[in-house]
Amino acid sequence: MTKQLLIYERAVPVTRQRHGSWSVKAGATFDFARGVNSVPLMVAEFGNASAEYTIVFGGAADEIIPVALLGIRDNENLYVNDTGAWAGNYVPAFLRRYPFVFSSDNANDADATFTLCVDEEFAGCNDEGRGERLFDADGERTQYLQNVLGFLQAYQVQFQRTKIFVKRLQDLDLLEPMQAQFTLRTGQRSTLSGFSVVNRERLKALPADRLAELMQADELELIYQHLASLRNLTPIAERIGGGAAAEAPDTAPAAPADFETSGNA
Repeated sequence: MTKQLLIYERAVPVTRQRHGSWSVKAGATFDFARGVNSVPLMVAEFGNASAEYTIVFGGAADEIIPVALLGIRDNENLYVNDTGAWAGNYVPAFLRRYPFVFSSDNANDADATFTLCVDEEFAGCNDEGRGERLFDADGERTQYLQNVLGFLQAYQVQFQRTKIFVKRLQDLDLLEPMQAQFTLRTGQRSTLSGFSVVNRERLKALPADRLAELMQADELELIYQHLASLRNLTPIAERIGGGAAAEAPDTAPAAPADFETSGNA
């Protein structure tokens, strides 16, 4: 699994002075994510995402975060088609918030102050009136911009909740490094590594009180959604070349590899 590539090229703070006449046309294309083979996933998304994506845990130490796999090879997103449209049912929130993002000097601090930024390199940003205006004629935030702020604030809340969930998995020593190997119909072998999954045996061996804590926090359900999503590894591989996976992937423990994710949240 490759190092997580940032989809933001030049994110700058949104201001009336700089963006007073700007509009944004978002959602028409996902070309900006074409080279990203995984994206961070918040726990609130597990239910929808687990139906079609594989949910694993990427990163190391305090930077571990759930991610949705979008491809099994470097710089390849199998969910962006030739026209730039999204070829899946559910679009992860990490991508739906683009081209906007919160920035902070200490994003991991729950009390941090955040600044709304926009990626000025996004093709949908314009001063020609295409899409939604950021500010009205009086220089006030439009309803669209208010909705963007609300979405990113909700995303940040879920980011903190997701961190708590991952920390509990680490404290319970449930995460195990894994790798998956695929044989494509071309005969090519492909290996996906640098991620972790919940170890089923360790989960079953937990004391009853620990399992009860997970259940009461709705985190046991999240674990099972993650584990159930692992069955999606083969369907993801089958997207290569319109159906190139010749056999189911073999998964095995692996040493941790360099793989970083960044939610920019």
